[in-house]
Amino acid sequence: MAAESPNGNGNGHAQDLAWRVGGPQGSGVDTAALIFQRACGIAGLHLFGRREYSSNIMGRHSYYDVRASELPRASHRDAVDLLTTFEAETLSRHLMALGEGSGVIYRNDDADIELHKITYLDGRYADDLAAYLAERGLPATTAGQLEDAKNRGVKLFQVDIDEIVAQLAEEMGVPPAIAGRARNTLAVAVSTALLDFPRDYVKGAVAKTWPGRQKIIDLNVQAIEQTYNYVDANYDRSDFSISLHGCDSTEKRMIVNGNQAVALGKIAGGIGFQSYYPISPATDESFFLEAHEEYPLTDGGQSNVIMVQTEDEISAVTMAAGAALTGARASTSTSGPGFALMCEAIGWAAINEVPLVITDWQRGAPSTGMPTRSEQGDLRIATTGSHGDFPSLVVASGDVFEAFYDAAQCFNYAERYQGVVIHVLDKALSSSSRTVPFLDTDRIDIDRGLIAEPRGEHDDGAFNRFAVTESGISPRTLLGQQGNAHWCTGCEHTPQGRVTEDPVVREAQIEKRHRKMDLALSEIPLEEKVKIYGDRDAELTLLSWGSNKGAILECLDTLEAEGIAARFLHVRLIKPFPVDEMTELLSTAKPLVIVEANFSGQYAELLRANTGIAPDHLVLKYNGRPISAEEIHQTVSEIRRGDAPARIVLRNPYQ
Repeated sequence: MAAESPNGNGNGHAQDLAWRVGGPQGSGVDTAALIFQRACGIAGLHLFGRREYSSNIMGRHSYYDVRASELPRASHRDAVDLLTTFEAETLSRHLMALGEGSGVIYRNDDADIELHKITYLDGRYADDLAAYLAERGLPATTAGQLEDAKNRGVKLFQVDIDEIVAQLAEEMGVPPAIAGRARNTLAVAVSTALLDFPRDYVKGAVAKTWPGRQKIIDLNVQAIEQTYNYVDANYDRSDFSISLHGCDSTEKRMIVNGNQAVALGKIAGGIGFQSYYPISPATDESFFLEAHEEYPLTDGGQSNVIMVQTEDEISAVTMAAGAALTGARASTSTSGPGFALMCEAIGWAAINEVPLVITDWQRGAPSTGMPTRSEQGDLRIATTGSHGDFPSLVVASGDVFEAFYDAAQCFNYAERYQGVVIHVLDKALSSSSRTVPFLDTDRIDIDRGLIAEPRGEHDDGAFNRFAVTESGISPRTLLGQQGNAHWCTGCEHTPQGRVTEDPVVREAQIEKRHRKMDLALSEIPLEEKVKIYGDRDAELTLLSWGSNKGAILECLDTLEAEGIAARFLHVRLIKPFPVDEMTELLSTAKPLVIVEANFSGQYAELLRANTGIAPDHLVLKYNGRPISAEEIHQTVSEIRRGDAPARIVLRNPYQ
């Protein structure tokens, strides 16, 4: 169902525009979105971007949401204010996201096409739309959809793109094929012109998109002029109430997505080595690091990270473990299928107490699942990670800020507690971007843990690398340090690393390794375990983890505006499980609502297993798309009315 557009223009609230552009994969949808984002950023607006794409290189549908607001935003909106389409599939797929007062831009050629003739439109989707239209006496065509949208109060803007391209070609003295390369800029310019958004901001964005390429800039600047003139001549904007304007802001901001935030956090944390095997959605992080293998330091010097693309994920994790043994801050980045392949090597790293960071970008599962869609389904495997009992830390980030600082902190955890740290994120976070103030590296401290000094050349005997200590932490030597010879083996071992099956030594070693988790729980601050938002004394409690954070925080703001007291517990440390803190925090929760993007409620299972506490309501979404604030708010409203079941599945067949 279409949602009412909550854009605040003209109603006394801060402006908050939701813009969507879509098209075939490889047609430049990302470029159009980037230009729009940069234009809004130049205008001083806060941005949140969400990229959705198919598991296909060329041809299948992709779309990009950009939210431009006077206030910081960290989630998308289901209700779209302006939909920009330049092919029939985008038009057909997303018209249902428009409500009264919103608008759609579409080509002449797409105005009347049979739904079942749209090449990549899923059969189920086309059948559902046809049934919906039939109920309203409308044909199963884009014309029928447009008529339905008009009946719902959507403003229709039919655009003759070929006419604009022809005028641009004539004005610039270039062939139409050359002028047609500016179609992505035309898509942005039609939108911004209808929104009465100053064209100079869009021109500035073009200059930033193609710096130093003056011919391309000139073509696109003229395309902007041509498009604004076309809109002025062909449309009466008086009955389209949605507009967009800049705001006064001198704050310096950057646009960063989740992959970039993690890569930058690793650099700030002193990464020396990263291995990877390409896999969606993790690959972009490693590609970003490869593009910045050499980077400047604040003291004027230069540093670098060694990047290695391996033949498979098993090689990636073992190579990273080897690099960590030499003293490099080492990591590998992967997604669920790759993580599954790494499990045996994770166990080897754990028994040898190797300070290794593994970044897991979750996606639709199991098996290949949905490679380019989001899910929070890896919690079970992340908290076990291999067979048997061994200590490890699992950290979950909820936004680009946490992604940046957690990526650096994971190296500290790995070296301080001498073990595997798994940094859990997801596809929704990887491909969402937002404007943020410049990230503060001064907040990052480097803790390399307990490192042994080299011994003299005449010191006899092997080094007690795995010495049994009260804290569980033994002096860590680096491969090649003089006099510190020891063994690394996948078997249980003595303090020197020699293989043993002695029951007393076995007990001492496994207990030693697990004492580190008690130490971690005692040392890690509460806000790094679970962050509390909203009214701390409220009974209505929302609990979640990962990228659901932004939507829940926005829902919390809405509830506060409605006079409803609520709090949000955002879980950050998954393992070791902070039993005492969670038990105390949840003792007053009534009702307790847990929100997760998976089928079974994997964190709810962990919570119940560790504390005996079960949620009153479990809110789940597992269709591969991120959760929105509107969905959370509607669900909370149902819960407060008392007519919500214990298990609530968020569904949207039009996503």
